[in-house]
Amino acid sequence: MTKATRMIAAFCVASCTAMLVWAQAPNAPTDVQPGSITYDEVPYPYPVAYLPLTLYGQDVRMAYMDVPPANQPNGRTVVLLHGMNFGGFYFSGPIELLRNAGFRVVVPDQIGFGRSSKPIIPYNFNDMALNTRKLLQSLGIAQAAIVGHSMGGMLAARFAASYPDMTERLVIYNPIGLTDPRYQTAWRSADDAYKATMAQSHDQIYQAFYANIRRYFPTPGAWKPEYEHYVRILYAPTLSGDWPRLAMVRSIYQQILYLDPVVYDWAKIRSKALVLGGDKDGPDFPERAKHIADTIPGAELVLIPNAGHVPHIEVPEIFNRELLKFLKTEATTSAVNPR
Repeated sequence: MTKATRMIAAFCVASCTAMLVWAQAPNAPTDVQPGSITYDEVPYPYPVAYLPLTLYGQDVRMAYMDVPPANQPNGRTVVLLHGMNFGGFYFSGPIELLRNAGFRVVVPDQIGFGRSSKPIIPYNFNDMALNTRKLLQSLGIAQAAIVGHSMGGMLAARFAASYPDMTERLVIYNPIGLTDPRYQTAWRSADDAYKATMAQSHDQIYQAFYANIRRYFPTPGAWKPEYEHYVRILYAPTLSGDWPRLAMVRSIYQQILYLDPVVYDWAKIRSKALVLGGDKDGPDFPERAKHIADTIPGAELVLIPNAGHVPHIEVPEIFNRELLKFLKTEATTSAVNPR
């Protein structure tokens, strides 16, 4: 089977799976209350603070958690970078793991996500990386281990390539953006995406969010009813009067995958690095993850068997073991210098 044939087959499998999940998606629940587009009512595991910033002439604020170590401090900091459908709230498990191991843990909500401001601006990874750098500088943190999940894995790559002196080590965790899609996918404007979103019924919106989260847990038996909590978090702001603003913001930042690929950043990374992920996160994820690890000089690769897109929720005991093992290993000269 040729590589092109494998890609077509993988696409067909993914498309059929998505269609099946969509068919099984429930209608919108009637007990969801309108939610703030800044997630004010969504519980976060630790107090949230804010860093004021000015972006494209707009005054905004970046939400973050700064969690001190629970036990003897080890003098190190870990930064957790969230995925596109989440904010820092879903990192409660990794936060507890790391703080109990002596790490300081910083968890930002990127501008446009979670409790941070939702300006209508041209979203890109350079701004996100710079904002994260400014946050760390404001907290007096000169160097940190950067752990990025999903979209955060793309941001982590850009951060490490852009600010190697601040990146003690790097974990690219179930990243998206595994290829440069500009010559594979047709361009869709933010206006067209916005209009399509606003034309959907409440049931259609809920079913789309449900299908998106449900596909993160593809292994039979992995999906649990409590995971629908993440769907409800996405859905609640659609009932708010501010939903049109958030819908436009989402339409813009979903273009990042097309406009700002990070596939060319991997070879520039010089930090000790780990590519980590569930081996069932899409048919070609293991092959793509291996390519990332092969491209980053000296990187390690760990694939978690029978896990999907969010192992820290699905199989936390395995994820925790692999993350701590990597963070606690000594950095080597071969890992941080070019080959």
